[in-house]
Amino acid sequence: MSRELRSMLAVASEILDSVSPRFVEGIGAPSAVTKGRNDFATELDLELERTISAELERRTGIEVHGEEFGGPQLTSGATWVLDPIDGTFNYSSGHPLSGMLLALVRDGEPVLGLTWLPLLGRRYAAVAGGPVLLDGRALPPLPQGKLAEAMIGFGAFNVDSRGRIPGQFRFDLLGPLSRLSSRVRMHGSTGIDLAFTASGVLGGAIVFGHHPWDNAAGVALVRAAGGVVTDLAGAPWTITSGSVLAAAPGVHEELLEMICTVADPAATEEE
Repeated sequence: MSRELRSMLAVASEILDSVSPRFVEGIGAPSAVTKGRNDFATELDLELERTISAELERRTGIEVHGEEFGGPQLTSGATWVLDPIDGTFNYSSGHPLSGMLLALVRDGEPVLGLTWLPLLGRRYAAVAGGPVLLDGRALPPLPQGKLAEAMIGFGAFNVDSRGRIPGQFRFDLLGPLSRLSSRVRMHGSTGIDLAFTASGVLGGAIVFGHHPWDNAAGVALVRAAGGVVTDLAGAPWTITSGSVLAAAPGVHEELLEMICTVADPAATEEE
């Protein structure tokens, strides 16, 4: 861990710690900004993004790209990528599986990731090269695993949904995944799926979303843990990827093989 990244991690941790009480206090906040079908932001999303972004820019001099207000492009230079409330539907409903996601991205690569889960009392952090820290304690690297012994996090699901990765493709994955894995879990939070994968709670995670604020922090964590991260077609994950397949070594290969027997996910994303 370089001295610079250690410093950045310390600053980012302090800032997320400082707003965690506000995050806990605001659970159950109603929708304030509608962004699409069953997608919205609360007033607290907006408040937290403004507060965190202002502090990050003041203390590090690096601009922020947030879910709610956008920011600079992410394929070159250094930028913080922020999701002030990941799992917004959960959060607004009073469900504790939600958190704050923050990554430092350099030339499109996440080199630092933080996933703060104040309602669960857990703080995951890592810089490129590892290790993953859980509440400041270093976790061991992910061991080689088997899909049959692994729980797998599964992303947002509605069989009638259309778009880049249609609901029917997601539905078609569920059958073989339920047969081949130990258990399937839908947490409603990409950040939680990826943090749990990095810490070994889950053997892997299938993420259908493409937004960098959802994915970058968790990708940094899984890579730091020694996991494998690609898109659903098996191409190396980048900040512009349309999906995420993250898993422990061994489990990733089995998941990818299973996905490719169902359909060509790359072709699916192009539809």
